[in-house]
Amino acid sequence: MSLSKDTEVIFDSHRGHDYRSANPPLYDSSTFHQKVLGGNPEYDYARSGNPNRQLLEEKLAKLEGGDYAFAYASGIAAISAVLLSLNSGDHVILPDDVYGGTFRLTEQILTRFNIQFSTVDTTHTDEIRNAIQSNTKLVYLETPSNPKFKVTDIREASKIAHDHNLIVAVDNTFMTPLGQSPLELGADIVVHSATKFLGGHSDIIAGAAITNNKEIADSLYLLQNGTGTALSAQDSWTLVKHLKTLPVRFNQSVRNAEKLVDFFQSRDEIAEVYYPGLNDKHLAQAKHGGAVLGFRLKDETKAQALVDALTLPLVSVSLGGVETILSHPATMSHAAVPKEVREARQITFGLFRLSVGLEDPNELIADFNYAFKEAFHESNSRQAPEQHSSW
Repeated sequence: MSLSKDTEVIFDSHRGHDYRSANPPLYDSSTFHQKVLGGNPEYDYARSGNPNRQLLEEKLAKLEGGDYAFAYASGIAAISAVLLSLNSGDHVILPDDVYGGTFRLTEQILTRFNIQFSTVDTTHTDEIRNAIQSNTKLVYLETPSNPKFKVTDIREASKIAHDHNLIVAVDNTFMTPLGQSPLELGADIVVHSATKFLGGHSDIIAGAAITNNKEIADSLYLLQNGTGTALSAQDSWTLVKHLKTLPVRFNQSVRNAEKLVDFFQSRDEIAEVYYPGLNDKHLAQAKHGGAVLGFRLKDETKAQALVDALTLPLVSVSLGGVETILSHPATMSHAAVPKEVREARQITFGLFRLSVGLEDPNELIADFNYAFKEAFHESNSRQAPEQHSSW
């Protein structure tokens, strides 16, 4: 019997043990016995390598269609490794609406090492071409972007970059390997905040970088080992277990999100809905629109009232958990971006991002329906509907 690639990768957990247990053992050890002095043991010190992390990295590489994967202590650690593979004086092209943590990293930290950055609207690939300088080394993409879900043509951007011998890195956190495959579309590196959908339970912080390029892989491993940013054995072990439910979790969240998009589009209180599934360019390079959406209130002064009236979503940073998470980019994910820059990017007080979880979508819709009425029309005049949070 042949298995699908995803099933075979996700459920193969037998590396390093002989008992065919449902889950691999946890190698909770900082160091390993070396039989031959001066030899080349598979594992010596856990920062440099660990059976749990190796198993995880093999799965992540296969899921993304890559040859090499590296697990880091956070998503921003993975992004840092990609950017720190550059040299002083190198230039990077970034999206003009890059994630707030990446903005802080590039503006406040990496500029100290004379790594230079330009931001452009990467959805217009001519802007990428026009931003290329003699010292440009990397084009870094987020598609769909955070939090307005702008879509960049990965194929076209990669062709432009490769015509100039540049590396292309794509943040694929929102879509996961099940929804979009940047390496197949021409990218050289894929990065993830594995905290999000890959982990899916809001209980670990993790990141990953995947590539097919041996030279890039060597650089990513050097930074993983040399800076001590590798993912721990415990978190690697946990993430391997969570990957088993990734297809079920992610696909159900996508179906739920599509229902929420229809609902938000019908509401008079909403000025605009942002969802990749509404973008033909995105659907030309991805399987669906994913499980995260954005919406903007017509009356931005009602933002806090809406939050106060909701009962089901977790109002918090992050995304991709089994629970629905409502985020407020202006005060959460993009708080590190200066106010004038946020406003220029339309990251204003009435903009929300919703990561749709596994709750009954009809109950989520009922909760938002009540919250809109409470915040906009019937303040303090109704009792909140009973919610069961059925998953």
